Amino acid sequence: MKNSLKKFGSVLVLLTLLLTACSQSNEPQSNQPQNNNNANSNHEEHSEHTVLKVASLIPPMTEILELVKPELEEQGIMLEVVVLSDNVQPNSALAAKEVDANFFQHVPYMEQFNENNNSELVPVKPIYFANYGVYAKNYSSMDELPEGAVIAIANDVSNVDRSLALLSQHGVITLKEKTGSYYTQADIIDNPKNYKLEEIDLLMLARMYDDADAVVMTPAYAKPLGLTPKHDALLTEGVENDFAITLVARQDNVDSEPIQKLAEAMTSDAVRQFLEDNYDETAIPAF
Repeated sequence: MKNSLKKFGSVLVLLTLLLTACSQSNEPQSNQPQNNNNANSNHEEHSEHTVLKVASLIPPMTEILELVKPELEEQGIMLEVVVLSDNVQPNSALAAKEVDANFFQHVPYMEQFNENNNSELVPVKPIYFANYGVYAKNYSSMDELPEGAVIAIANDVSNVDRSLALLSQHGVITLKEKTGSYYTQADIIDNPKNYKLEEIDLLMLARMYDDADAVVMTPAYAKPLGLTPKHDALLTEGVENDFAITLVARQDNVDSEPIQKLAEAMTSDAVRQFLEDNYDETAIPAF
């Protein structure tokens, strides 16, 4: 009988312990909801921002994008500047939807890419004119260039057109009436001093400054050589043209709110002042 009572007591103790353990395991832990709330809060805070990727190349393009970052962040847009190394990648990346926009080119260059690649890139907003110029290391005026001098120009279709138009504007050559989208050297009908126009990759133009008699290039490539349109160019282009450096997007996203907010920020008084203070000779606001 005593052994039976002992066994019964032991069973009661075990049952009590089991019930207590189950009761404790079902009780909510006081700090668990707080941690979950914090995690959710952090996720919601992050998800409130839209990431906008923009491909670019060199200053002042990249500097303008960096300048507008804080303003866009206040509007819930995290601007990510993707700096690429040549003038083909930004359009290829945009067409492939690897980035949302790019900022490095003029519209004729964009149109040439569309035509060659069956793409639907579209201009959003012109930002500044990069004043094209003719530079020569050993001559102080175009009149000094000798007969048969070599003039290096960019080799892509749109910039061949632009270079020829600049030379024609100043009477260095004469072009026939344009019938297609772009001028080519076949359109030259008069070249009084028999200049040889050598077509070079855009990124190689600055290197030709030492080798060619003259080079036609944008301020962005002249600046590393210590050259500016105002002080050093033999001829300059001005702003009466279609070659403003332009923010570019795709047909499917050009009207989206983030792209339009970016365009608005890039044409602000702050950007205008930045260009006037730092690039008054080389980047003329187009807005």
